[in-house]
Amino acid sequence: MRALAIAATGMDAQQTNLEVIANNIANINTTGYKRARAEFTDLLYQTERAKGVSNRANQSIVPEGANIGLGVQTSAVRNLHIQGELAQTGNDLDVALIGRGFFQIQAPDGTTLYTRAGAFNKNETGQIVTVDGYLVAPNITIPQGSTQVTISRSGEVSAKLPGNTDPTVLGQLQIADFVNEAGLQPLGDNLFQQTPASGDAVVGTPDEEGFGYMKQGYLESSNVDPVKEITELISAQRAYEMNSKVITTADEMASIVSKNLK
Repeated sequence: MRALAIAATGMDAQQTNLEVIANNIANINTTGYKRARAEFTDLLYQTERAKGVSNRANQSIVPEGANIGLGVQTSAVRNLHIQGELAQTGNDLDVALIGRGFFQIQAPDGTTLYTRAGAFNKNETGQIVTVDGYLVAPNITIPQGSTQVTISRSGEVSAKLPGNTDPTVLGQLQIADFVNEAGLQPLGDNLFQQTPASGDAVVGTPDEEGFGYMKQGYLESSNVDPVKEITELISAQRAYEMNSKVITTADEMASIVSKNLK
């Protein structure tokens, strides 16, 4: 019976949906995390009776046909790049992005990756790095003994150097934006990679037109809404149960047919 196969695709789809929801909940406290949403499309249809053709030779046109759907499939898991709430930390090297844009991160192989997690630190030479030790691009070094490190809205990094009373500009942070943020490839560790679907990175200065701005001493929290995720979880569970019930019912109907044929 086709109902068995159709319901099986429904159960598989809800299993995927559950996995996406579980990952959202697991990352509820992950800095800069963007919640994901599973999206589905219906499968091909099997035509029992075509519409728009004559019911008999040279007679009336059939207004409606009979098309039986063959189930559902996962079409995408979309990351929703919606602004998360800000959490104040008081750390000079914690930076939140407000609005569009991504920090640029230099991977060990020299490629550029992107993130919204601005929990930065200094390495052994004073360069600004991520929590995993990846360099923040453009590379900026904070000399030893520097005090009052300041990162402005526009990404200008300055500090008071030993022996100086006035702040010295150390460098300028830039951010990147994409035509299609959803097309970025998530890599884990709060990092994203450019793909043909995302388009090329457009690099600019924070607080310019079309770009967000920076806020020092804050981090962008995950945009996961616990209440929404629990609601989605219950909905996925009910949908899974209904598909399971379809399989049970179809199996019972097949058993009745089998008994009657004996």
